[in-house]
Amino acid sequence: MPLFSSRKPEEEVIPEPAPVPEKKHGLFGSRHRSPSPSSTVRSSTTTNSRVSDASSNPSRHRSVLSRFGGGGSGDMDPSIVQARERVMGAETAEREADRALEAARVQVREARAEVKRLELEAAEEARRAKIKQYHAREVSKRGKQLGRHDL
Repeated sequence: MPLFSSRKPEEEVIPEPAPVPEKKHGLFGSRHRSPSPSSTVRSSTTTNSRVSDASSNPSRHRSVLSRFGGGGSGDMDPSIVQARERVMGAETAEREADRALEAARVQVREARAEVKRLELEAAEEARRAKIKQYHAREVSKRGKQLGRHDL
């Protein structure tokens, strides 16, 4: 059949091959579909009917949690419930540990700032003490010169 022909080709009926189950591994797992009865002639009504069937079928739109029994813990295995509770407890403990760690870091920063302030204060007091000592020596020298008439 030529690609660019002005004649319309007669409608061909393609024989339907025997259904072979294929394993398709995709992102969402494998699906097996049975071929539709009118696979030789596809019309918009069959496509639309598939879309409407998919949207009206609630089992196709279940969430992952509901699919695996995660909506409520009433019908779950007790070991799963216990493991979930332990994980949730561990998450809570981890959050509390993070808070405690942050509080400890704040206290360490404050303690270091206090030590730094005390060091600066001590250095300033030492500087003032040296100045005072220098002036005291000067005054002492001048005081020794007094009283030379008192021999």
